[in-house]
Amino acid sequence: MILPGAVFEQPGANMEKQFTCIWEFDVPAASEAEFRRHYGPRGSWAALFRNDPGFVETLLLEDPSRQGRYLTIDRWRSAEAYLSFRETCREQYHALDQICEGFTSQETNLGSFLVVDAAASA
Repeated sequence: MILPGAVFEQPGANMEKQFTCIWEFDVPAASEAEFRRHYGPRGSWAALFRNDPGFVETLLLEDPSRQGRYLTIDRWRSAEAYLSFRETCREQYHALDQICEGFTSQETNLGSFLVVDAAASA
């Protein structure tokens, strides 16, 4: 289930070559409010990402069948845009990561993916 208000999209984003990073989090019940505040589409992470013109959107998904399981999907205009952001904002990224590490009991990088244009493949 996508949380209410879970989409922030930059206008004019090209969907054909987007780069997507997906993370899975296990969040203790006592930390869920803070986790949502930081990892939601208008949270601390998305605010940091929005400083870069290559950022497209963040989605926060909650698993309705398992308490405390969340996914984040961060979409970028390209892999190059994401890598450039990580290099330019390395210190801010690391500082925010340290602030947020206490909100989860486990986090797993599920991978990074390119969006496939199904129409172009047909």
